[in-house]
Amino acid sequence: MPKNSKVTQREHSSEHVTESVADLLAHEEPVDYKRSVLNVTGETWDKQKDGDEEPDAENRPAWNSKLQYILAQIGYSVGLGNVWRFPYLCQKNGGGAYLVPYLVLLIIIGLPLFFLELAVGQRIRRGSIGVWNYICPRLGGIGYASCLVCFFVGLYYNVIIGWSIFYFFKSFQYPLPWSECPIVKNGSVAIVETECERSSATTYFWYRETLDISNSISESGGLNWKMTLCLLVAWSLVGLAMIKGIQSSGKVMYFSSLFPYVVLVCFLVRGLLLRGAVDGIMHMFTPKLDKMLDPQVWREAATQVFFALGLGFGGVIAFSSYNKQDNNCHFDATLVSFINFFTSVLATLVVFAVLGFKANIMNEKCVVENAEKILGYLNTNVLSHDLIPPHVNFSHLTAKDYNEMYRVIMTVKEGHFKELGLDACLLEDELNKSVQGTGLAFIAFTEAMTHFPASPFWSVMFFLMLINLGLGSMIGTMSGITTPIIDTFKVRKEVFTVGSCIFAFVVGLIFVQRSGNYFVTMFDDYSATLPLTVVVILENIAVAWIYGTKKFMQELTEMLGFRPYQFYYYTWKYVSPICMAVLMTASIIQLGVSPPGYSAWIREEAAEKFLFYPTWAMAILISLIILASLPLPLVFILRQFHLVSDGSNALSVTYKKGRMMKDISNLEDNDETRFILSKVPSETPSPMPTHRSYLGPGSNSPMEMSSAPNGRYGSGYLLASTPESEL
Repeated sequence: MPKNSKVTQREHSSEHVTESVADLLAHEEPVDYKRSVLNVTGETWDKQKDGDEEPDAENRPAWNSKLQYILAQIGYSVGLGNVWRFPYLCQKNGGGAYLVPYLVLLIIIGLPLFFLELAVGQRIRRGSIGVWNYICPRLGGIGYASCLVCFFVGLYYNVIIGWSIFYFFKSFQYPLPWSECPIVKNGSVAIVETECERSSATTYFWYRETLDISNSISESGGLNWKMTLCLLVAWSLVGLAMIKGIQSSGKVMYFSSLFPYVVLVCFLVRGLLLRGAVDGIMHMFTPKLDKMLDPQVWREAATQVFFALGLGFGGVIAFSSYNKQDNNCHFDATLVSFINFFTSVLATLVVFAVLGFKANIMNEKCVVENAEKILGYLNTNVLSHDLIPPHVNFSHLTAKDYNEMYRVIMTVKEGHFKELGLDACLLEDELNKSVQGTGLAFIAFTEAMTHFPASPFWSVMFFLMLINLGLGSMIGTMSGITTPIIDTFKVRKEVFTVGSCIFAFVVGLIFVQRSGNYFVTMFDDYSATLPLTVVVILENIAVAWIYGTKKFMQELTEMLGFRPYQFYYYTWKYVSPICMAVLMTASIIQLGVSPPGYSAWIREEAAEKFLFYPTWAMAILISLIILASLPLPLVFILRQFHLVSDGSNALSVTYKKGRMMKDISNLEDNDETRFILSKVPSETPSPMPTHRSYLGPGSNSPMEMSSAPNGRYGSGYLLASTPESEL
């Protein structure tokens, strides 16, 4: 019991007082009604069967080891965004200079909020729904909103795993199928596919062979059967990994969390041995300090920190809820946060070592093509041989020689230079071609790997890494759905997991149409960003301003055995809410300034073109944001006006396989009055310490409860034993 509770005060008081009904109940432990004297059903009690039906809180699964838990958190937080989003942002926002705002925001926003989620999950030992019902019942919609966002993200995220599976199986051949353009027959003449020739082999393979993409989101084009099968395989993998909860997903994490690091290190070693790798890395980490003054850079860094750690999804809370109460979650938060940062930097090194190599290859190709143009102009007397420096050798033309020749021609032929159609072929221009997301993984990186020796091996390793990165994140995302639902509604774990995977696969068929990639873009851009920002702000407010930062710090001190730094007090209380509010405002402004649209692949032009979403797509987009945010005001209104259970921590009675369980704790004056007047009881368990045992009907002071005036039925209990914690 808390030191300031009424029961404790009365225990230490010398006055002779009569304990209230609520105080007496607070001493009890859950028992099976079959074993109680109130068992009027005539059912017999089977001790063996009873052992299999222990309350969920007492028999909550736990991680087999601390290593398994840390790997699960790493696997969840380290995902595809570390590989293809962070390097792009680093290149776009000033190279090495971007690391400064990112690291600052990681420390003042990411780490405190990550620690907060770990702490509440471990303290209350429930999923997101149970946690926020306990901390602030009127903000209980936070848990439901998290589940909805996890569902939306899981729908499209697994499609990316499906794409990786497709490329993985296509990698077992030499040469790689995306290394050359296909040849088509036009009558008796064999020609290169026009769409491929106008773009590139890897681009053609991605848009035409993999996605078979339509020209716009309005053209469905029917299902792509290859991607449908890959999506089925992806959901099957997730279902198998999740079916036994952490008992199965924890074992999967040993491989899915560690294997990507093996691949990244191998790629880094191989990449550093490639010609031009140093150019890429130097370009990457050459700081552009003026960028640090740009507010947009800080906004994008904050967004990346926010999503990199998986804040607000509920997966962090779900994983930590399976920990022991005395686990040092502060150490876990610090470790996982900086491993995440280290992984992003490692992936950036790998990406730009490989892209530096690719840039050199493409630059050499540019030099050769333009040198042939110059030779043609020399042979037709369009250009004079006097313009060519005497040391230039066309059979061994270097980029430096070409640039010298290019500048001379541009100076002499200034008036007619554009008509020559010559390119500058600067390495810097190739390195500045920023690519992110699917463009980096499935176009730029695949093209670079075609130039690797033993390219199929590296391709297999790369896409196996993407599958594992995606699987680790998907397990965490699905845990953000399954754990709170199973905790709250007591459904069977296996049945719910299989059912949710099947349902998600069916709904996810929208992403494997020929226009499916456009829906992936829509969900990625709009289904999570704004709702999750609101969720995390409310999480922060619920703990720091409603539950109370001082109270929370005191409970952490009791749980951890040491008092967390005052740094967390001030960041939870002031810094994080203000920063998150600024981020939310900037996100809303960004939505208003930039009309929603997407990049469509136009087959006839063999190029991307930015299109605005049609009216019906805008309706879907807005509906996603509203639906994900709807539980927040809905639950608040329902509980504010007592239309549903307020989720307060007075009394919880649930039924599971004929078993009655109860939880009473933190009974304050209003709670006690509400209980005696038979108002709506709580639905949330409490993480409070051991209660004193009530001896039941066989004791000298039996307790009975009759039906309340409002028609709700009371119940009598008999205590058999007292566990160390109700959780």
